[in-house]
Amino acid sequence: MSDPTTPPARLLQGRWFDGLSSKARPVMVSLQPTPRGPSLVLHPLSQPGAEPVVFAWKDVGWPEAWNEHKPQPRVVVDLRDQGSLEIDAVADWRAALAAAGERPGIAQRMQTRWPVLLGVTVAAAIGLTLFYRYGTPWAATQLTRFVPVGWETSVAENVLRQMDDGTLKPSKLPRERQDQLKARFDALVQQTPKTLHRYPDYRPPLSLEFRAGMGANAFALPGGKIVMTDGIVKAAAEKGLPDDALVGVLAHEIGHVVHRHTTRMVVEQGVLNMGLGLALGDVSGIVSTGASVLTGLAYSRSHEREADCYAIALMRHTALPTAPMGKLLLAIARDEEEAEDKKQKNKKDKDSAKPAAGQNAEAAAAASAPAAPGSAPASAPAPITKGQARAELEAHPVWSLLSSHPDTVRRATELEQGHAPHCGKS
Repeated sequence: MSDPTTPPARLLQGRWFDGLSSKARPVMVSLQPTPRGPSLVLHPLSQPGAEPVVFAWKDVGWPEAWNEHKPQPRVVVDLRDQGSLEIDAVADWRAALAAAGERPGIAQRMQTRWPVLLGVTVAAAIGLTLFYRYGTPWAATQLTRFVPVGWETSVAENVLRQMDDGTLKPSKLPRERQDQLKARFDALVQQTPKTLHRYPDYRPPLSLEFRAGMGANAFALPGGKIVMTDGIVKAAAEKGLPDDALVGVLAHEIGHVVHRHTTRMVVEQGVLNMGLGLALGDVSGIVSTGASVLTGLAYSRSHEREADCYAIALMRHTALPTAPMGKLLLAIARDEEEAEDKKQKNKKDKDSAKPAAGQNAEAAAAASAPAAPGSAPASAPAPITKGQARAELEAHPVWSLLSSHPDTVRRATELEQGHAPHCGKS
């Protein structure tokens, strides 16, 4: 507290509850500008000639306005250890604050002005979107440099052990066939140039294993372990494709490993959870284990494209064609769509064969009656196939942005051509 240095510009009547007595002390209130904000000056009326009491900006709990058009009936100012102050002239109080240099903060402007609230909300949404779309991947890419290979290897072994106990089964491919593909894989690894690596100092031990029980697929685990299923080997043979198709698939999976996509996704989840926790005030989702995230994690669209570009560059470096890989990818996708369409058709036929529940004789007679002239025959809507649903999904700009994998036909076409626009020059 200190004496005022300038005369008050405006005096307001108020009641000061100083905490020493239950009775209010009548005072005249003034506000004076200071470099750090207005100071509050109380002039006691019950003690003529008494020195005014001054409260600095930081010693006052300044009340906020909640509605610009419907002000509160009175202003209550929190004086901390010195009690509280009540003022009935709300409009005069707001005017005195403005004259003393007080400027409402962003929180108060959001409370009293809808355009400000809307603008801040839009800005926050845009900021979070940009953080998710660009900031999180960039931060994850940089932080992944500090993740040791030993951690990746231990997590990969744990995940593969869990999958072996569940979905995956031992491979039934002949040993000779496995050795042939492993020899092609080892030759591909030995010819991998360092210039294709995002992390030049990252050199995990790459290895290939075979499993059954998952259909036509191949996937990469962090730390260098790549798994190829019997299904994709048989699919290539049934389509009459050379082993170059499978080598292209392995090149794609090597791309996932050397770019550390799985580790980056795990780190990205942590960065995203932490960023949202700091922004939204909830850090409960920060703690998570790498293995639990890995089992339900899908590669992002950008990671798939990056792996495709790596496969194209590596196959070109080793003078191997990428067209067989594109044909295999497209053939597997078509087989999956045909199987899904057949499943949907069988389900529709089975449902249509069942009599409708609750159908009575009157409904049956009405259904068998001839249609009125000029009326169109009723027909059930055609079932939406998986291919149609995918096309509709990817045609929507928002879902296309958030979808995990690029369009299969486009990817296959780019692989057949041995070049993709987003890969740049290589």
